[in-house]
Amino acid sequence: MSRDNSADSENRFTRRHYVAGAGTLATVGIAGCSGDGGDGSDGGDGSDGSDGSDGSDGGSGDPVEVLHGWTGGDGAAAAEALEEAFNEAHSDTGLEMNPIGGGGNQNLDAVVANRLQSDDPPGSFAGWPGPNLLRYQGVLGSVDDVWEENGFEDAMVEEAVELHQQDGSFRAVPLGSHRLNCLFYNVSVVEDAGVDVDSLDSPSALVDALETVSTETDAIPMTHAMAGTWTTTQLWGAVLLGESGYQPYMDFLEGNGDEEAVRSAFETTAEMLENYISDDASSIALTESNQNIINGDAAFIHQGNWAAGAFRNAEDFDYEDDWGFKTFPGTEGMYTLHFDSFIYPADNPTPEASKTWSAFVGSPEAQIAFNQFKGSIPTRTDVSMEEFGPYLQETADDFANAEYRPPNLQHGLGVPSETMTALNDVISSEFTGPYNVDAATEGFLDAVSN
Repeated sequence: MSRDNSADSENRFTRRHYVAGAGTLATVGIAGCSGDGGDGSDGGDGSDGSDGSDGSDGGSGDPVEVLHGWTGGDGAAAAEALEEAFNEAHSDTGLEMNPIGGGGNQNLDAVVANRLQSDDPPGSFAGWPGPNLLRYQGVLGSVDDVWEENGFEDAMVEEAVELHQQDGSFRAVPLGSHRLNCLFYNVSVVEDAGVDVDSLDSPSALVDALETVSTETDAIPMTHAMAGTWTTTQLWGAVLLGESGYQPYMDFLEGNGDEEAVRSAFETTAEMLENYISDDASSIALTESNQNIINGDAAFIHQGNWAAGAFRNAEDFDYEDDWGFKTFPGTEGMYTLHFDSFIYPADNPTPEASKTWSAFVGSPEAQIAFNQFKGSIPTRTDVSMEEFGPYLQETADDFANAEYRPPNLQHGLGVPSETMTALNDVISSEFTGPYNVDAATEGFLDAVSN
């Protein structure tokens, strides 16, 4: 099943001002792995490419093993809801959910890489599409039949159709879409500080608000988890987008970053991190950082809208009354795009049961079950938002009406995995305190241009 949608994709992405940039990025293979060679077949698994709807797995009777990284907070609740919905819909197909903890999918990615290198693939694993798929070049099977027989090309948002393909075939199915350009806040804390959140229209205005919180309250102005480097890389990307706008951000992702813009984003980010985060930031992870907002110990947090999933699951912590949302200052009219997806490995031990899982992931039932707890929105365009609450309903409206949908920097859509690793290495070595703006600027420009 050949797909050459380049002309259609160019028209769609031009209309949405979206550039994935994957066509110019270097391919990253996994050494020692057998696979389908990129021709769209499933390798040596012997399956006939049927839709897997009967739950058979080639006669082994084994459950489909699914690896994912959602082990706490909003993620654990969402994964549990997804598992329960699958078991209800497919009681004749066994499911073994295997959570791998660790921020930013780092531990999950390492486990997946080891399994693939050892020719021991799971039935499916959670991951990110777009350039991130380059790390699995040649070792993924095709789910073209799943997409075709379930009408996913017509049902999914337009970016999902393009970004879940590799070498002309679909390799994964999207489950939900997160937004990255988010600023969340504790309503009581910002009111006590006298901050008008609606007036924050630039990263510099946000810095002024953080100073106000610092002087007028005892709260942490901005809670920030630095147990891993990814949160700082993500924050820097939001600052760059907010200060310089869409095109300079895209130029950076494509290896043509403007040194002045990159440096300015580091200077602003350094000002935030040097003056307005908690003393224990280097030792806390995202769950603890979110908890600072819930407990009223912090005013602001920059995160993807998975933070809203944690807020939703907190007791007596309601949207607008207790917590609020503001598009990251300076990025109004944009939706920084991120997908949670499930990827289909070639030669996996339960090919047909794995396709049953893949088909379910893209169904309305799965996307409702998962996303309402995860703080994300469905990638299907035909799912009612009635069950999602006002915040996610607003998020869906923002997605539909966004002028720009730039790909995220940190989570697989903006740059390939080896570039993302290089960026995080720069943060680790030059920008975790002290904050070396010159070295970080040079390192980031080098990372995207190589």
